[in-house]
Amino acid sequence: MRRRSPRVGAIAVAVAVVAVMSGVSVGYQQLARSGCTGQVTLTVAATPEIAGAVRSAVSAWDQRDTDAGAPCVRVAVSEAEPADVAAALAGTYGVGLAGVGQSGAVTAVPDVWVPDSSTWLLRLSSAAPGFRPTDGASIARSPVVVAMPEPVASGLGWPHETPTLAELVQRITTGVGLRSGIVEPTRDAAGLSGLMAFGATAGTGGAAARRASTAVVRSLATRPSVLRDDLLAQFPRSTVAGEVSSGLSLAVLSEEDVIAYNADRPPVPLAALYVDPAPMPLDYPFAVLAGTDPAKAAAADGLRQALATARFRNDLARQGLRAADGTWGAGFPAPAGAPSPSAAPASAAPGTGAAPGAPADPAVVDRALAAWSAITAPGRMLAAIDVSGSMRDPVPTAGDISRMQVTLLAAENGLALFNDDWAVGLWTFSRQLDGARDYRELVPVGPLSAQRGALRDALAEITPKRNGGTGLYDTVLAAYRQMRNGWQPGRVNSVVILTDGVGNDDRDGLSLEALLGQLERLKDENRPVQVIVVGIGDAVDRASLERITKTTGGGVLVTEDPAKIGDVFLKAIALRSAPG
Repeated sequence: MRRRSPRVGAIAVAVAVVAVMSGVSVGYQQLARSGCTGQVTLTVAATPEIAGAVRSAVSAWDQRDTDAGAPCVRVAVSEAEPADVAAALAGTYGVGLAGVGQSGAVTAVPDVWVPDSSTWLLRLSSAAPGFRPTDGASIARSPVVVAMPEPVASGLGWPHETPTLAELVQRITTGVGLRSGIVEPTRDAAGLSGLMAFGATAGTGGAAARRASTAVVRSLATRPSVLRDDLLAQFPRSTVAGEVSSGLSLAVLSEEDVIAYNADRPPVPLAALYVDPAPMPLDYPFAVLAGTDPAKAAAADGLRQALATARFRNDLARQGLRAADGTWGAGFPAPAGAPSPSAAPASAAPGTGAAPGAPADPAVVDRALAAWSAITAPGRMLAAIDVSGSMRDPVPTAGDISRMQVTLLAAENGLALFNDDWAVGLWTFSRQLDGARDYRELVPVGPLSAQRGALRDALAEITPKRNGGTGLYDTVLAAYRQMRNGWQPGRVNSVVILTDGVGNDDRDGLSLEALLGQLERLKDENRPVQVIVVGIGDAVDRASLERITKTTGGGVLVTEDPAKIGDVFLKAIALRSAPG
């Protein structure tokens, strides 16, 4: 996240001041012309580093060529952190977003959103199927680079030579003189881009690749920062002997961040390393949010055209940003070693969708965030897997293997992601599975270091109960009670339910209202236990499940295609909030 003052060289716009969005004072421009009727106010939330250029474009926007009789347009441009707007949108759609969650009315939802990366749109549309913004085309660009103090970069051959991403991965994972850091990737697009690129370079398949990727995440997680300014403050601020070697020596930032940092003329400037393969750049999409009325949508289209001018390109340049195609306008302070806009782009990190114009791969995003969450938020988790009869049903999109088989494969892959810091237990549930109980304990919650093999063996032996029903509510209560009674500080204590049922069909068990009442009585804000439900298939009773997770915290993730449960399970891991 960015929390710093406006850029040097930002254009001042003579505008009235109003307070909207996040309580930030912003400007609006009245765009009146003869013949216009009425008034339309278009609200725009732009990430801080581009907001000045957008306001300048609003100031210069000439509506004289628009149709007579159309409404006058007033554009209110607000500086808004992408994570804050994402939280507001998540709240609007009733979903959670890893690292962001939901927010109340602190940040208003705008008509047009210009975040720093389209990965925000991807993450929201993946979590909330109803989130479907229009347009979404890029209006600016900033490559994601590896930032280093110039003395450190010089020691690696910069600016004449640039180490590859693979060489940097080797250095940071073996402790060879590079102290790395990152801004929390669940809340920062450049951090997420770097996490995906470093992880993909370490490897994508097999046990050795998983170990290498885990080592990369651990190295980056050694010095994570929630705010970008906090990370920047870790770079050496003096050339005194020892200061450079003891400070932060590597961080994933945007090119614009490096330009802004060096504009303050620090004693130790930063070098921007344009590594190969290249992390996915920040692309600043212009997203018109769903539900925007036609008059505002028309105004948004007019503003979009105003952002495609040579003047806007030059305004971006003075803010340290490139145009959407990667070229730059007059006055752009290109860092030393920056590739020419006409040069061929570096290759993309495998699977990241990093090439200009290429979308991010949703599976890579989920895998990166799940790995980050698994390592930075150690878990104490009880997983309960539905073994009702319907889990025998074939999955056509997965070669007709059963729902049970795709579920167990997802669980096995998740288990491989967890490191030995975790504590994990395993239950199955149906109806009357263990005497009168609807659930059966296969492996008690315990250190993964001591029972990884036992969990694998237990997963391999799970089979659905022929004609078995779904005793969901009794299982949720028992699992929640056990995790609450054994609650441990410093961990994310959670219950993860994997089910394909329509809900609860145990007539002899708890009703939904009885379950909610018991959960409310058991809930302890000082000892939180989250319940996360992974629903499989199109018959899942999402509304009832969301009433449960609203009481306990957590969330409901549903995939109508059981073949995609692996992706959903990764989202479930990433959805967990910070340790209680």
